[in-house]
Amino acid sequence: MRFLDPFFCEWADRRPGQTRSLDRAAALMRALDLDPDALPVLGVVGSKGKGSTATYAAAALGAAGLRTVLATGPSFRSYRERVRVDGASVTDEEMDALGERIDRARRRLPSVRETGGHLAPSGLFLIAGLLRAHDVGADVCVLEAGAGGHRDELRLIGPDVVAMSTVFGEHLGVLGDTIPEIAREKARVAGPRTRALVTLPQTAEVSEAMTEALAQATDGRVVAETVDPAVPGTEPPPELRPPGLSTASGVLGTAAALRALDVLGRPRPSAERLHEVLATVRLPARLSRHRVPGSPSAEVVVDSAINGAGVAAALEHARVLWGGVDHVLLCLPDHKDVSGVVESLGGLPVTTVVLPEAHLRFERTLPGHWGTMAAEDLSPAVLAGLGRRVLALGTVYFTGRVLEAVRAPTDRLFELSGG
Repeated sequence: MRFLDPFFCEWADRRPGQTRSLDRAAALMRALDLDPDALPVLGVVGSKGKGSTATYAAAALGAAGLRTVLATGPSFRSYRERVRVDGASVTDEEMDALGERIDRARRRLPSVRETGGHLAPSGLFLIAGLLRAHDVGADVCVLEAGAGGHRDELRLIGPDVVAMSTVFGEHLGVLGDTIPEIAREKARVAGPRTRALVTLPQTAEVSEAMTEALAQATDGRVVAETVDPAVPGTEPPPELRPPGLSTASGVLGTAAALRALDVLGRPRPSAERLHEVLATVRLPARLSRHRVPGSPSAEVVVDSAINGAGVAAALEHARVLWGGVDHVLLCLPDHKDVSGVVESLGGLPVTTVVLPEAHLRFERTLPGHWGTMAAEDLSPAVLAGLGRRVLALGTVYFTGRVLEAVRAPTDRLFELSGG
């Protein structure tokens, strides 16, 4: 892809202390003649599980017959995966065309020095999703926020419906100094267009902060609606939910999509059609299972677990699947829950993987018996050499490399044929 530079150039050239500029992003949308109010938007925020939530939401909307553009966070094997139409990634050529249009419009803006802030990559991919939605005549967009909420470009676009996953201490000190402050930041993605917010069960302090922020952002028009995966009869049925901790994300995405259909005055799909489509959902790097190329028996389960609870759930899944784990490949930057993960892994054989990305640090003290390797050395042969049952865990920058190594299919997340 030739035109990736406009997505990253201003972020790469940012000066110390410089932050993303929502004003600059709004100016870019005007330069592109993009009306953020022209298409309905379902926005996804939260601390974890946003991509899975957004995928299930897009699949449920597709089951109802809506042409849906999905824009999500970090890609797996290619940046084109960040913009999808009806579950399928745009092509390299289509992503190039989107990047070229953004680049032409960006060059017409005042300089970064004049505006005082840069265009963030995550926001630019959301804008690319909007452009593609207009190109294909989409009925609705499902847009995953970056790390934030009120300070995210999603707020500029304005979600009609917000899906909020569980909020915890991810990005403490960045989005807020306490978990309630983080919850307020994420809830304030809501705005004048917002007509519903669907949330997973939250702690009492998070619920209070979310309620206050939502009332402020919508002048009291919107009250949070909670969907509880433990309540019998909640869609989708257990057999159609993703495994592990992503189960709740599947429930939230489905509930938010059905609520969005109500808000838009569109009929919900029949239970039969909904289940037919949700049965085809594939979530790469969410406890996804893959054969290792070149090996007659080696398999890897890949999961983007970043804390102790997520790693424990992945281990349990692998033990049920295989009866045990031969080796764990782990990539966990210092700002993640390193101590919780170390405790969950116990005495298992572990090799940690160090990524080359300059903004990630790998300096925490780890158990002395753990091995280490560079991400560049990852290959099918290395995976097969670790055993028949390998569990690959960690940040999405790493799990995407594992999916690339095993040549996992990642261009389509769900199927709509047969409807």
